[in-house]
Amino acid sequence: MALGLRPRLGRPDLGRYAGRFGLPQAGGGVGVTFLGVASLLIDDGASAVLTDGFFTRPSLPRVALGRLAPDEALIQRTLGRAGIDRLDVVAPVHTHYDHAMDSAVVAARTGARLLGGTSAAQIGRGGGLPEDQIGVVVPGEPVRAGGFVLTWIESEHCPPDRYPGRITSPVVPPARTTAYQCGEAWSILVEHDSGRTALVQGSAGFRPGALADRRADIVYLGVGQLGVQNPGYIERYWAETVAAVGARQVVLIHWDDFFRPLDRPLRALPYLGDDLDATMAVLAPLADRQGVGLHFPTVWRRENPWALLG
Repeated sequence: MALGLRPRLGRPDLGRYAGRFGLPQAGGGVGVTFLGVASLLIDDGASAVLTDGFFTRPSLPRVALGRLAPDEALIQRTLGRAGIDRLDVVAPVHTHYDHAMDSAVVAARTGARLLGGTSAAQIGRGGGLPEDQIGVVVPGEPVRAGGFVLTWIESEHCPPDRYPGRITSPVVPPARTTAYQCGEAWSILVEHDSGRTALVQGSAGFRPGALADRRADIVYLGVGQLGVQNPGYIERYWAETVAAVGARQVVLIHWDDFFRPLDRPLRALPYLGDDLDATMAVLAPLADRQGVGLHFPTVWRRENPWALLG
């Protein structure tokens, strides 16, 4: 840091983006409920999948100094508020604690299969899941989950990855934050029998060309740490995700302060860790030029972004 410069304090004001909230509410059919960070409940009334399922959201001091463990009572309350009693699949987008720490508990309480890479499997084992509820996916090979078909496509974590590497032994909570290494990072393609399609890009990283032959009408686009990248990186990220799949609507995720409980009003991550304003300064003009809708989801609300497709 140059002499005399001070880090920017405070955090972005979500009020600047108020007009980008308010996606159409879902009735019947497929709907998506945002539950913070990259946790998305995608259901059709009969079957349901959940990315991540991270609900404990421990405070920053606990993350920095303590040992982490899922808060089972809080997880149960969150599942109840979201109306989740059964799931077909829990799918962590990668295995950092803010994505995968609660995944074994959520799978156990909902009867879901925990699906992902070998690192996610080790979190499942450490959480006491039986082997028949744990699955290691084959990249690019579709998996049926009720009315949905999911495809895991290899991706990358956004730089910097503070806990790189794969998890090679069961993570038994309580565990240090460093035990939750990134593992495999995924782009998850979600296709429904109704013809509705979405891509869940949980981390603001990409693998060049990985999505070139895929198509999705909606992208749930992770923007965590995107605001500390240069504009060229942000533009390339958009090109390798949104533009690559031909999406017509984008819903931004992983922008909220995940050290704050989910039952309090969401706020953006502080400038010390990210810069949502810098992200939006690049993404908003890109979306306008390409005729792509750019939105924020409303937590707890079952929404239908496909209603905007016409």
